[in-house]
Amino acid sequence: MRFFPNPFCGRMRRHHPGPHGDGPHGGGPRHGGGRHAAESGWGHEHHERRGGRGGRRGVFEASELRLVLLRLIADEPRHGYDLIRAVEELTGGGYVPSPGVIYPTLSLLEEMGHIAKADAEGARKPFAVTPDGTAQLAQDAATVEALFARLATLATRRAHTDGAPIRRAMENLKAVLMHRLGREGVDADTVHAAVSILDEAAQRIERLP
Repeated sequence: MRFFPNPFCGRMRRHHPGPHGDGPHGGGPRHGGGRHAAESGWGHEHHERRGGRGGRRGVFEASELRLVLLRLIADEPRHGYDLIRAVEELTGGGYVPSPGVIYPTLSLLEEMGHIAKADAEGARKPFAVTPDGTAQLAQDAATVEALFARLATLATRRAHTDGAPIRRAMENLKAVLMHRLGREGVDADTVHAAVSILDEAAQRIERLP
């Protein structure tokens, strides 16, 4: 029996764990932290479910993310996890910031005097906005409005590209390809014909208004 490669799978790479774990140099996965991570924007990896032909990148610069979190905290006191979920909901699941970015950013906002731990019962106290934080939001009101408009745009894009009809069509295409090209005796001409059909479909979709 002949087997044909799955057209939906990329080239597999062998994983070489480091001497102490699964991180790139051992020691397990690494997560950035502290003020440097918040200021540099480091950590916009996947928990941020977003990417493109140019590779994954963060949705916001570090200073922009600070304003988004500050505005959300001004709306109501929140924990770090609440903020992650709030951003996810605002984008329809199109962007989920990682804890490796959220928590250092909160620490920086606290150092800047823009947020402080709120009076609340329990060991985990949410952050609340301070008068300085409120003043900062007023000063950057136009920027904040534009940032939240960007979040809404991500939600709309997610709804258009990740809806149930699109997923159904993609799964149907995958099943047909695997069934047709995975059979014994498929020749190169058939494979090339299938590739041509896919290329043509991609071009037609790209030309849609």
